[in-house]
Amino acid sequence: MGLRARTPEEYVNLIEQVIDELQDIKEVTGYAFDDDQGNLSFVDVLMKDMRELRASMADGTYQFGRNDLPYMRVVKKLTDMQLPCIRLLYMINQTHREGLDLQGG
Repeated sequence: MGLRARTPEEYVNLIEQVIDELQDIKEVTGYAFDDDQGNLSFVDVLMKDMRELRASMADGTYQFGRNDLPYMRVVKKLTDMQLPCIRLLYMINQTHREGLDLQGG
C-alpha cells in the first residue's frame, strides 16, 4: 500500500483498522496495573475522532480537504512506540488532504 488509499473501500478499511487497533490498546492497558495508564488518554481522543470520521463517511457528510484532520494535533506528538498504528493514521490524513490515489502509486 502506498501513502494514500486508492479506493473509498480501502479508505474506510484504514479507518476500521485504526479503530480496531485503538480498541486493542484500550483492552490491553485496561489490564495494566502501572501508573502509565494516564499517559494513554490520547487513545480515547483518537477513538472518538476515528468514529466521527467513519460516521461522516457513512452519512455522506465527509469531504476531503487541504488541511490536516483534527486528530493530527495528537498524532504528531507521538511515536510508533506509543502508537503502533501511527502509520495508518498518517495514511488516512494524507488521503484526506490529497484525495484517493487513483494512479495506484
